[in-house]
Amino acid sequence: MSGSNLLIEPALLEQWDKHYIWHPFTQMQEYVQEHTPIIERGEGCYLIDVYGNRYLDGVSSLWVNVHGHCREEINRAIREQVERIAHSTLLGLANVPSILLAKKLVEITPPGLNKVFYSDAGATAVEIALKMAYQYWQQKDGGRYRNKTKFISLGEAYHGDTIGSVSVGGIALFHGIFHPLLFETLQAPSPYCYRCPLGLEQENCGMACINRLEDLMARHHEEVAAMIIEPLVQGAAGMITAPPGYLRRVRELCNKYNILLIADEVAVGFGRTGRMFACEHEGVVPDLMCLAKGLTGGYLPLAATLTTSEVYDAFLGRVHEHKTFYHGHTFTGNPVACAAALASIEIFQRERVIDGLQPKIEFLRQGLERFRQLPAVGDIRQRGLMVGIELVRDRKTREPFPPELDVGHRVILEARRHGLIIRPLDNVIVLMPVLAMTVDQLEQVLDITYRSIAITTAQMQ
Repeated sequence: MSGSNLLIEPALLEQWDKHYIWHPFTQMQEYVQEHTPIIERGEGCYLIDVYGNRYLDGVSSLWVNVHGHCREEINRAIREQVERIAHSTLLGLANVPSILLAKKLVEITPPGLNKVFYSDAGATAVEIALKMAYQYWQQKDGGRYRNKTKFISLGEAYHGDTIGSVSVGGIALFHGIFHPLLFETLQAPSPYCYRCPLGLEQENCGMACINRLEDLMARHHEEVAAMIIEPLVQGAAGMITAPPGYLRRVRELCNKYNILLIADEVAVGFGRTGRMFACEHEGVVPDLMCLAKGLTGGYLPLAATLTTSEVYDAFLGRVHEHKTFYHGHTFTGNPVACAAALASIEIFQRERVIDGLQPKIEFLRQGLERFRQLPAVGDIRQRGLMVGIELVRDRKTREPFPPELDVGHRVILEARRHGLIIRPLDNVIVLMPVLAMTVDQLEQVLDITYRSIAITTAQMQ
């Protein structure tokens, strides 16, 4: 260990961790009984714990790291910015990195998204988009559309953990208990083809979920402000991948029924699906786009909500008209975080990162085929470098493993023993490798994951 931690014994750190920290999305009664790696440093695509054990970062440190850990270009950008100024407010002031980053984001996102509002996390980016969409209709054309106050979201959606973002969420396990706190939304069926909410099979369904969405819009469009969607992949739902053309049809329906489209690209943006942004796959331009996670290359918390001049202009007026967007965060547009983001985008462009992903995506696709040999693998979903492997007790009936078996967690514990950090989403094993991983490293990720699923599920047959 290094620096001021040098004299602290790893065992003592483990004790303090379990005594003082309440970990997110973690059942602490079980956590305190386990041996958990305490990460001390990172090198490229590896995480290294306080005992010197090395682990491949198979979930990009919760879907944020893109170029690897300790990239000198990003380290240097942060150091140089800290030596100038660490923070100044954007409330009534400006700073250089936030201006340069906003310009760059407008240049690389779909055309027409030309206004940038900063925050610090995916959930806050979504919260901002919801409030912008709501206020837009309240102020447009002298209040003609003030009945447009509701939102459409998808079943199994996840957009963050603030109250607004939970309101447009659809995962009962995460969100059900908070229902009395939430505002009313309209929910359309998820395009979850493996477990179709309409009871249909993908081969002959005719994308019936889109027809249900149109029915919903036709009935309620006069009261709907916006639809929010995770383009192409519903991440926290278990890497649910939408069928081809689904996103484009959503955009067309929003146009038809005069509904704003909010694209939550927090998880799918910055190369994860094989394009810089998932909307690019189907030529879709949303009215609002939410970015976070990979924005700074996985270094610092920063988020952005982009929108169009059409939306922005509805907030313009004299001070006494009170059309201002009354929303902000203390660290909005933090210069250090913006400097990291600029350095990360520069790496994307200089090294042509997106072009280099295609062979890796194909390698993953081919390597995942052998997982179908495992009796417990019910479905494999992949979009770019986002992978979900759904485990089932019975492949024919698609019966899931019961929660008390905690099969997903047991698989990832087995993977740790072989040098790989991954996380489950219930019975779905998620692979979200760092974009910078080599093919050899991806092969290790696949080998360890395969072995861990085989060993764990064999004990349950």
